[in-house]
Amino acid sequence: MDRRAFIAAAAGGLLAAPLAAEAQQAGTVYRIGYLSIGSPSPLRQVFEEALRERGWVTGKNVVIAYRYAEEKSDRLPALAAELVRLEPQVIVAAPTASAKAAKDATSTIPIVMWGVPDPVGERLIASFARPGGNVTGITGVPPWESSAKQLQLLKEGVARAQRIAFLRDPANPHSLPTVKIVTEAARSLGVELQVVGARTPEQFEPAFRAMTQARADALLVQLDPSFSGHLARLADLAVRHRLPSMCGAGYANAGGLMSYSVTRVDTLRQAARYVERLLRGANPAELPVEQPTKFELGINLKTAKALGLTIPQSLLLRADQVIQ
Repeated sequence: MDRRAFIAAAAGGLLAAPLAAEAQQAGTVYRIGYLSIGSPSPLRQVFEEALRERGWVTGKNVVIAYRYAEEKSDRLPALAAELVRLEPQVIVAAPTASAKAAKDATSTIPIVMWGVPDPVGERLIASFARPGGNVTGITGVPPWESSAKQLQLLKEGVARAQRIAFLRDPANPHSLPTVKIVTEAARSLGVELQVVGARTPEQFEPAFRAMTQARADALLVQLDPSFSGHLARLADLAVRHRLPSMCGAGYANAGGLMSYSVTRVDTLRQAARYVERLLRGANPAELPVEQPTKFELGINLKTAKALGLTIPQSLLLRADQVIQ
């Protein structure tokens, strides 16, 4: 941690500790709602630890009500309404679909979003500098930007690749602009892009057969809510079809060759900081929205060995996580 970050963290701790102590003395227990389109994960512990560091201890001066949609976006409105009925002081919501469901459910309870690439375009906030409503927090990276960077890293890791398949969900509204940007990135790298669609797990096998028939040399998977609950299966299919593959957060851990994404742990810790400020009485309409600042590259050497692939040393040295 650099000196400025240390001073900022120390100052935050000094502010938070008296507040938490005051809350405990007064017997006040604050309620936080947490809405996610995904499934329970270790990120829950990260969030609680980040709050604890600021003096907010689960079961002591805060309680957290978690609601997970288990990758089923149609469940989000009901879950958001359920949280609102609990009358929490703050709701944390991620990613875009969850934040929109929370905002639709309440215009008064402060909402901390995270992992939302385009909060202005989604009409969650008026501007980054002055959100103007009850939503603030941390953005995500637009999928077209992250996919273009992932393609570059995949090509660097698999230099022989001349034809790279791009797996997407055609129903995702971000899919078309992402295809456009990734196609341009592929052209600049001198590779041909094969766009393949799949919306459900039943369509994965046919999609991989199409990649094999088209003689794809590698695979880029767009990280999408339709795919995020099936990363291990996608990684397994990629290995079975001899395709070095890349995706976003968690993919290398699930068995994929490479992953590159915003550091979710760091982003969630940022979200905890927003929660703290809102519990202290800050106005979400006036809390500027931040962008993620840390990214991580993961490489699975076990998968590389299974594919008979040698990852360049220059890339390994830049990896934040190397899975043996």
